[in-house]
Amino acid sequence: MPALLSHLAVIGLGANLGDAGQTLQQAVQALQSNAGTANWQVSPLYRTAPIGADEAQPDYINGVATFRTDLSPEALMLWLLETERHFGRDRSHDVARNSPRTLDLDLLLYDEITMDTPLLVLPHPRLHERAFVLRPLLDVLPACRAPGLGQLNQYLPQVADQAIERIN
Repeated sequence: MPALLSHLAVIGLGANLGDAGQTLQQAVQALQSNAGTANWQVSPLYRTAPIGADEAQPDYINGVATFRTDLSPEALMLWLLETERHFGRDRSHDVARNSPRTLDLDLLLYDEITMDTPLLVLPHPRLHERAFVLRPLLDVLPACRAPGLGQLNQYLPQVADQAIERIN
């Protein structure tokens, strides 16, 4: 019998339009309904200031979820994009990087896989540069390592100046 749900996936969760906290909770519930996933762990949520964007936009609510899956990295990414669309995100309007959004789902890590395709880059290229990723990720996986980056907790001092506040 083949091993099912054998891959560890880590996704970033974010939103800053509408009721962002509620959107993230509903998105996680929708994602958890996929039979190709199990053993979900969801971090606490954090309020974070926008980075590299118009500072007049609302703060983000961010978190991280980990789970086991039998989906390939590409299939998982397509599913995340479809979930974003379901929650009102239109990536064609994301003209500027870091623009406001109803929902942002990023595949951060998938096992120890590295890849760089038009659809997906693993590990996520900026995960070690963002407090809003590192803090919640280390809440659920304190000893997390990433291919090419090593132990992720070593990057916390480099993001210490980024505004982040745990909200639950």
